Amino acid sequence: MQQDRYGHGLSTGSAAAAAAYDAGNDLLLTHWPGAAEAYDRAIAADPGFALAHAARAHAALRDGDAAGAKRSLAAAEALAPGLPEREARHIGYLSLFLNGQAEAALAALPGHMADYPRDATVLVTAITPNGLIGSSGRADRHDYLVRLMDGLAPHYGDDWWFGAMHGMALSEAGQGAAARPRIERSLAARPDNAWGAHALAHVCYEGGETDAGRRFLRGWLPGYPDAGSLHGHLSWHLALGEIEAGDADAAWRLFIEACGPASHTGPARLKLTDAVSFLWRWEMAGNPRDAAGWEAIHRFARAMFPKPGMAFADLHVALAEAVAGDGAALASWVAQVEALERAGRYPSGTVLPSLAAGFAAFARQDYARAIEAMAPVVAERDRIGGSRAQMDLVEFTLLRA
Repeated sequence: MQQDRYGHGLSTGSAAAAAAYDAGNDLLLTHWPGAAEAYDRAIAADPGFALAHAARAHAALRDGDAAGAKRSLAAAEALAPGLPEREARHIGYLSLFLNGQAEAALAALPGHMADYPRDATVLVTAITPNGLIGSSGRADRHDYLVRLMDGLAPHYGDDWWFGAMHGMALSEAGQGAAARPRIERSLAARPDNAWGAHALAHVCYEGGETDAGRRFLRGWLPGYPDAGSLHGHLSWHLALGEIEAGDADAAWRLFIEACGPASHTGPARLKLTDAVSFLWRWEMAGNPRDAAGWEAIHRFARAMFPKPGMAFADLHVALAEAVAGDGAALASWVAQVEALERAGRYPSGTVLPSLAAGFAAFARQDYARAIEAMAPVVAERDRIGGSRAQMDLVEFTLLRA
């Protein structure tokens, strides 16, 4: 039987299909372009290879192709009957994840990982800052994730992918000294791992190593294709470093050329959050407001995120509405969030409405009201999701107020 690189059996008789599937998984896990094309090669070599169709759906969702994800998932589900248990459960889990059934997927995750701890393309859906755990509304999500990763670590040994993910989880939990060596070993083993580069950028940020982070990203980014799903986001990290270092011109160039509304090549959610947070932090640093940039990202937010649902993205929509000064639109948005919360469908609870009120007050220079709205919930900001670096915009706003 064919196997993937983590030792799982694959229900395909085609060595070419198995090799293409494995290559696609590595591209997916490294956030490098080409995963979808690799899975297409696997499917061409064996149209009955169910896991390749499921993986193609996963790649399509990351690329923002919801219709393609739905088609590929349907093909995988049609081929699932009769598969070995691991593969059937893998497809069942991805079906929950890809269909937005976050609570059910989270409930299924511990059992799946207990039985198949090296099923990396299942695990990856949950362990990024905006993955299922990050978006779960848990106030203890960082510690919970570290416990999960610590428990899985013996199954992965010195695997480069897991090392970067484990290191990132440790960094987000405030364990930078434990995080750095894992991330550095990961990058030494697989220098083109964009998630490893991302994890190191976070370690530098959390450790206040602005110059080290800038040097690393300036050296690493030129080798990463613009089409990489993290290219815009890593450029955002570098732009924040340039702001911190006082090089406003360099920061602005990065915004225009790589992480702004017109240039960001990543998924819609990252485009929204990176552009909004850059523009806000640009102003927090004392730079003048860019009205055109705000207008562009405001239009994008309304077009791509017409209804709330994911708290971390919703936070940035609320900030864009606050800057636009459209009180009625913001009130409508918050009312929808509150309705979801009352229905038990908004895991972060009432944190977002309070932060939205604070942003709106700050935007109209009512700083006392901003403090009144934000201070009681700032300690709960982890329930929103996102990384510590991303959520710093909440604390920065409160401090500025």
